[in-house]
Parts: sequence; C-alpha cells; structure tokens
Amino acid sequence: MKNKLTIVKVGGFIFEDEYKIDSFLSNFSKISGNKILVHGGGKIASNFSKKLGIVPLMLEGRRVTDEETLDVVVMTYAGLLNKKLVSKLQKLSCNAIGLSGADANLIQAKKRNIENVNYGYVGDITHVEKKILQKMISSDLCPVICSLTHDGNGQILNTNADTIAAEISVALADMYDVSLKYCSEIPGVLEKLGNYDSLIKTIDSTSYKKLKQKNIISDGMIPKLENCFNALKNGVDKVFVGSIDILNSEEKSTQLKI
Repeated sequence: MKNKLTIVKVGGFIFEDEYKIDSFLSNFSKISGNKILVHGGGKIASNFSKKLGIVPLMLEGRRVTDEETLDVVVMTYAGLLNKKLVSKLQKLSCNAIGLSGADANLIQAKKRNIENVNYGYVGDITHVEKKILQKMISSDLCPVICSLTHDGNGQILNTNADTIAAEISVALADMYDVSLKYCSEIPGVLEKLGNYDSLIKTIDSTSYKKLKQKNIISDGMIPKLENCFNALKNGVDKVFVGSIDILNSEEKSTQLKI
C-alpha cells in the first residue's frame, strides 16, 4: 500500500496580505502526512515590474517573459516569496525546503516554441527528477517549489505553476497515493460567475466539454482543468479545485473525475 502525498498549488493572491499567508500556511502545515507546496506569485511580480518601469504583458492569460521580466520573476518567486513561505512554515514546525526547478536539477523544461505568440523565456516541462523529491519527503522535508524551471544549459525559464503541480503529481503517482489540490480565491468552478452558491461539485470529461461549449468554463480556467484531467489520466488519485478552505475540507470544492 502506497503512502499518501498531498500536493497543493496556491496562487499569488495569498501574498496580498500577511493574514492570508498566515491563514493558508497554518492550514497547510496541519495536513497530515507527506506534502508538497507549489506556488506562483504573478501579481507580486507584476507590481515589482511596474515599480521598475517594466510593463507586464499578458497574452491568452500567460505572462510574456523577456529578459527584464525574467529577472523580476526570479527575484520575486525564488527569492522573496519562496523564502517568506519557508520561514513561516518553519515557525509552524513544518520543516520546509525552498526550491526552484533548477535546484538539484528538479524540473527541466524546454523554451516554448514560437508559434502564434512568442512568450519569451517560458518553459514547457520535459522532466521531473522524482527520486530527488522522494529523498526529501523520506527525510521528512516539505518541498516548497516556485514556478521556475531550467533547460539544462544554464537558462532559467518561467513556467506555469498549475502545470508544475500537475507534472510533479504525475511523476510521483507511482510512488505515492497522490491528492492534488489547486487553491484560488474562489471555492471552485462556478456555474454563475461571482455566485458561490452555484458551485459545481463534480466535473468529468463529458460535463467539462459541455461547460466549455456554454462558455461557463473559459479563459484561464481551461488550462487549469486540462492540467487536472492530465493528472488523473496519468495516475493521480484525486484532484480538487477550491479556495484555501479546501485544505480543511474538500466538501466545498470542485472535484475532477475522468
């Protein structure tokens, strides 16, 4: 019987104030058993970019990452935000270790091909070094991973945190019974935008297609749910989308099923 592993991805919204960070991390630290935290930080990176006179550019919900923007996201994700999370988890007696994909050759990626859009220094994942993660987990460490990868030739790449969480989940699914949880500002997928009472409790492949046709699922939610289904099809046991309350209870969330 495989040991359980919970992988949580949280967006940059939690960094908006200290209360949100502390509340989230308090709940995360109480998750029993093995756990991994994957985080973004796009909003904070955008704020720093503006202060430096660099205008953030988003296309189709994805950040275009030129050299200047890459410097900002590396400093923000791997530096300020990652170490803030790690230090606060240490206070909560959760022995966290902060990582990017470049550390210990953890996550390799290739620079995204230029097709309709040139996203710059953005990476698509090619390999996750799962044995390194397993060693950390076996040593009672909690990996806290920011949304950066590398190409194996000295180039850091900005990489979507949702995708990183899904790919890590898939890589470890043969070793652990993996539950993947995506935390956002809303309790899950809503049938009516802004109406939390319209939460859709379960979405499978068939209902997903219908919800897309009705435009209930659109924009940035599409790649998020594609990652969810990819994880389920490749051995991940359970996948949920919800608010930070999902760490306490999965009742008020959307569960994805094949």
